[in-house]
Amino acid sequence: MDGIWLNLCSKILQLDNMKNETKLFIEKIESAKSILLTAHKNPDGDALCTVLALYQLICLNYGKEAVCVYDGNVPEALHYMPLRGHARFFNHVDLSKSFDLAVLLDYGTVNNIGGTRAALDAAKFLVEIDHHKNDNKLGQLCIDDDTASATACLVYDLMIDAGWRYDSNVLNLLAVGILTDTGNFKHARDGRSLRIMAELVEQGVEINTLLELLNNKPRKTIQTEARVVADAEFFYRNHLAIAVVDSGAYKNLDGRGENALSLLGQIKGVEYIVLLKEQKQNQIGVSLRSKTLPVNKLAEKLGGGGHMYAAGAVVHDSLENVKQQIIELFKGV
Repeated sequence: MDGIWLNLCSKILQLDNMKNETKLFIEKIESAKSILLTAHKNPDGDALCTVLALYQLICLNYGKEAVCVYDGNVPEALHYMPLRGHARFFNHVDLSKSFDLAVLLDYGTVNNIGGTRAALDAAKFLVEIDHHKNDNKLGQLCIDDDTASATACLVYDLMIDAGWRYDSNVLNLLAVGILTDTGNFKHARDGRSLRIMAELVEQGVEINTLLELLNNKPRKTIQTEARVVADAEFFYRNHLAIAVVDSGAYKNLDGRGENALSLLGQIKGVEYIVLLKEQKQNQIGVSLRSKTLPVNKLAEKLGGGGHMYAAGAVVHDSLENVKQQIIELFKGV
């Protein structure tokens, strides 16, 4: 009897110490009969892996199986991540019913959501978990922190705050989210992501193994990115590098073309890197990177957004027009 009483007291104390956002989130999970999890279109490592990590946490702690969906393309390297099979293309899932709870992770702005937006709007309660700066939030509950290096950091903090049980799949997924969104810590905003990774490693995460999985791309992808880098153009005393992926080559691009962006960023004298991707006629994906100066405000002028040194947008115009717009946008920067 004493053991039961001590256990009950421990749970009450834990609830008292929990953040209000965590308490409300737990209440919504416990009461929900149907749960939807999704992230931004064309999910990267942070987006896909936080969706799958939260899926597993809900399974382990509440015995409920959420529906995980995405829009766009998933980079091939992410197909080898734990629990990948639970994330399905949204058109292959019946989303006609209204979910009791929907969770939107790592989305940035509404323009990045894509085809899952209707299901999110129809949900009875919407939670967002995000580390992007966004003045137009969608969630009725917002677990956001734009100082965090990755949404995976927020899911980790949530997991610890809630006292949730977790397994090796969750730990590895959160590690991949941090590794990919920080560019293997090159873009880490502070020591927080490093401290979280240290805790993950202490619990069995093997960084080298995860990096080997991530560095497993098709030959056509590497060849395409190499050609894109070789054909890049340089402007404004070589401070700006612009690389272009036309519609023919885009099908071979894996994710956002991070290899191309990284290689261009290694060139001496280059401060800004822009990758233009012709996703289809008059739809150009724009990826912006910078070494030391902010690009998120420039992305906002294109209708997008993102982090201070890594941002993007989708512009509905011809490839040549968008390229000229970019050149003009960076004039005087």
